[in-house]
Formats: sequence, C-alpha cells, structure tokens
Amino acid sequence: MIKNRSSLKDQGTGTSDLEDETTIAPKDTHVPTPVVATTSKFTSSRQNLRIIPMGGVEEVGENMTVFEYGDDLLIIDMGLAFPDESMPGIDYIIPDTKWLEENRKRIRGVIITHGHLDHTGGIPYILPKLGDPPIYTMPLTAGFVKKRLEEFGLLGRAKVNSLHIDDVLSLGAFKIRFFRVNHSFPDGVGLAITTPVGTVVYATDWKFDHTPVDNKPAEFAKIAQIGAEGVLLLMSDSTNAAVPGYAVSERELSDTIDRVFSEAKGRIIFATFATNISRVQQVFNSAAKFNRKVIVTGRSMVQNIEIALSLGYLNIQPKIVIKTEQANKFPDSQIVVLTTGSQGEEAAALSRIARGEHKTIKIRKGDTAVISSTPIPGNERSVSSVLSNLTREGAKVLYYKNLDIHTSGHAKQEDLKLMISLVKPKYFMPIHGEHYMLVAHAELAKMLHIPDENIFIMDNGQAVEINSAQQAKLAEAKIPGGYIFIDGLGIGDVGEVVIRDRQVMAKDGMFVIILMVDRKTGKLISQPDIISRGFIYMKGSDELIREVKHEVRKLFEGKGHGEANYSSIRQIVRDEIGEYLYQKTERKPMILPVVLEV
Repeated sequence: MIKNRSSLKDQGTGTSDLEDETTIAPKDTHVPTPVVATTSKFTSSRQNLRIIPMGGVEEVGENMTVFEYGDDLLIIDMGLAFPDESMPGIDYIIPDTKWLEENRKRIRGVIITHGHLDHTGGIPYILPKLGDPPIYTMPLTAGFVKKRLEEFGLLGRAKVNSLHIDDVLSLGAFKIRFFRVNHSFPDGVGLAITTPVGTVVYATDWKFDHTPVDNKPAEFAKIAQIGAEGVLLLMSDSTNAAVPGYAVSERELSDTIDRVFSEAKGRIIFATFATNISRVQQVFNSAAKFNRKVIVTGRSMVQNIEIALSLGYLNIQPKIVIKTEQANKFPDSQIVVLTTGSQGEEAAALSRIARGEHKTIKIRKGDTAVISSTPIPGNERSVSSVLSNLTREGAKVLYYKNLDIHTSGHAKQEDLKLMISLVKPKYFMPIHGEHYMLVAHAELAKMLHIPDENIFIMDNGQAVEINSAQQAKLAEAKIPGGYIFIDGLGIGDVGEVVIRDRQVMAKDGMFVIILMVDRKTGKLISQPDIISRGFIYMKGSDELIREVKHEVRKLFEGKGHGEANYSSIRQIVRDEIGEYLYQKTERKPMILPVVLEV
C-alpha cells in the first residue's frame, strides 16, 4: 500500500523515525526564491551551491548527481552503466565515489528518481562505502531498491524511506518537492529542489504521455506552478534531444500489441526489460483480451512482477498466470511467454530459449517472438545473434525494425521544448545522454531564448557553482573521478591498464617467452620455450618460432647476466621481440617474457 505523508514509515528497518535533520513538511510551506539578475562580483564560497554530475552526462547510464551547499551533500540517483565492446570481461560500470567517501559525514540523504538500473544499480556497490545514508523514493522504486539490497545481503543497513508524490522532504539545506512524470516505469518523478540560492528542477528519464498505461499523466499543473514561482536552473533528460516530434503514447503501443496478439496463430514469446512495468501491464492486458494464459520466466521478471503486484502497481486478472508444466493443457494459440532478455544478455531467459538451453521452454515452428525494446548501444550484435537463433528454430520475429513494438520512455524535441517553456529557467543544464545529445538539447534551449552563456554542457566530475546573487559559473576544480569497473565479485580491482591488456589480448593475442637460466652462471641452459595464445597457431608456424628463439638467444647473450639484470632483460626482450613480430606479421601481441632460475 502506498503510504501518505502522515504515515511515512522507514521501509528498510521497520522503524518510523526519520533522520534527525530530515523533516516532512506540508506541501504549502514552500517560499519561492525569485530569480533576479545581478552584476555583483562572483567569488567562490562554501555558501555557494555546487552541482556535480558524477555520472550520466557523458553516457546513457551511470546516473548520479551531487548537490553541495555548506556542510550538506544531497545525492540524486546511484546508477550503473553497461560496458561496451572496448571493455572485455566487465559486467557493469559505476561512478568513482572516492570524493564522496571522503565527505560521507556530510551526506544528508539519497533520492532515487525511479527504479531502472541506470539509476539504482550502483546502490549495493556504493552505499556501504558512504556509510549507508538514508534513501528516499516512491513506493515501487523503494520495493525494487530493497530487493536489490537484499540480494547483496545489505537490507536493513540503510533506511529506505517510501514517500508520497505530494510530500515535501527537508534534507539539510535542501527542500525537495516531487512531481509525476511519465516513463516506462510507473513511479518516476521529477524534483523541485529548493536551495538557499534558488530552486533547481531535476527531470531525468521522462516524457509527456496524455494516455499512459496507468492513467496517470505527468503533473503539468504542478510543473507550471513551480515554473511560475521562479526556477534558477533546469536539469533535463537529453536521450532523445536529437529526435524530432513528440513521444509516442503508450496507448498507441497497446493497439500494436493487441494486433500482434490477435494475428498470432501460435505461442507468443514476449521479451522486454524486467523493470518496464508499463510494458508488462500491457502484455497482461492483451493476454486477457485475447484469452491467453501467461508463463513468466526469468528471475528478475518474476521478482519485479511480485513486487509490483504487492504494491498495487500491476493489475493482473485472476488465474491468468500459469506454470510451464500447465501449458500442455492449452493450445499454443492461448499461450504467452513473458520473459527477460530483450538486450541479448547471454544468461537471460530469451537467450537460453533461443539457444535451445532453457529447461522447459523450446521454440516451436509457428511461435511469434516479440522483442519490445531497442538495443542499448554496444548490444546490437548480441541482439542480432538471439534473433537469428530464434528464426533458425522456426519462430517469426517482430522487433523494432519491422514493427513499432517499442516506444521510448524519453521525451523528444517538442516535449523537451514544452518542459523548458513550463519551467522558464534562468540557467539550463542538459543531463542523461552522450555528449552529442547534450549539445542537441542545448540547441533547443537556445531556440527558446536561453542565452548561450547560461547553458552548461558538463563532463562527469565538473561542477556548476551558483552564488547567492544567482550568478553561475563552472567551478575551477574538478572532482577526481572516472569509471569503476565491476568484474564478477571485484569492485574497482580492474583498472584502465587491465582493460588495455584485455583489449590487446582480444585483438592480437599473447606470446609467452620462457627463459631457463642457470642460477650460478646466469646463462641460458636451453632454447627458450614459446607459448602462443590467440596470436599464431604453433604447429603451423615452425619457421617463425625458430627465428624468434634465435633472436631471443642473441638478445640474452648480448647483455650482461646476473639477477640484477633480469628486469631489464625482460624489458629488452619484450620491446625487441615485439618489434620483430610486428615486422613479420604486422600484429602486436602481448609479449610476456618469463625468466626461471634453476
């Protein structure tokens, strides 16, 4: 059940008291700060507001922003990003939070805008390093956050507070109001953050939809009222800033899904993001309309549906969900399989189904596979592989290129311009997007007469500083940061050097040279041994191997001997043999000289 502000409870530990510095105030206590121009001299001060994107302004993902005023820090979102092809072996990427760790006693709270992983996925990795500050968010997002903390054995360490859309939250120097926005996640909110120097509107992952699946459109009146009070800075989603027009309504997509369900003669295998609760609701709606039973597969899909059901965010007809073993009681024309794996993830249910490795679900001729998403950049090849495997098994595949089966949850140009017009900010900062997306969004702001000098296109770690006279500038100092790579259980133990090594090995392979040296004389006691992995096939390269051994022996014998020289000898062998192999093959494998004393 959604709590109202008179019954706000701590959702993490079961206690009802919030942090001492945190209060929930009536929504009419806000006193607007007028936006005024000034010509006074700008000086840096701890009484200036600093806004620092830690992630999310140079990529789509890894969203995390810090507000700083005096001794108070406020964090917005704590997301992860998925690796691209240049990061072999990496599972996820999170922001570098070393600066926050050093200032963790100043953190007053963390606000999460909605439950997608690019805004919540970093929580279990980052939160413990920051002393487990309290989290504040809407009920469905709170449910997802608690489930993720539970998976990492962290539930109960940080307070996860469930809020109501009309609550007003006070955290140190910051007062936060919320307004509903539309997205593929039904609990998404924008923030109006009142600071001692003015009001900042933070709107990420949003679009305007007059006919959303949950029948709760964005709160235009509330957004307009905030704009009328005076807004210092607008920070807004840039994902579709280069795309003309208006965002497509979920209602139109519902009609498309209905048509697919009515025309499919066999089973429907429907794949979407497990966090796309709006799409999940549409699948259940169409299944009920066309008398189909639903099999749910994929661990995250099952978990998220259970959470959304328990909190009242999903409306599912009784007895529509069946277990896989019950499917034989129904004809194929009455079955829908709702699954994860729309991004081609190797371990996801759809990928296992496509490879014929799923325990209970096998593709049959006549099945219709629906992929309701567009590939995240870097996932195109994985998605294509899954599509090919599905068609090879006899399924008909519907995806974004042959059917409008997915609508973005992000505003397009006309919606972005409407948001700017409603908010009427003095300053503008595009967020959530690659650099070209931020630039495209900045151009829209200029069209609406926001001066170029009042627009801030940021890099991660840069800070905008705003003083009490409401003057703004880029801070001179940049917060040290970068990517933290998650690889298996390792957090940050894989750095740029390791990534470069993996890139080299993936591209040109590895060439190991083993030198057996007499401990007493320091001389080679045998020909060098060669091991090649991913560079050449040893059995077919006898002549090259002989030449390399000869070159290595000449290099070793031409230098001094003794333990003190082994390090320099390894470096010489690495450089000289690397150059020799490049001349012979025009490839640059990783050279690993190994000296063994016997």
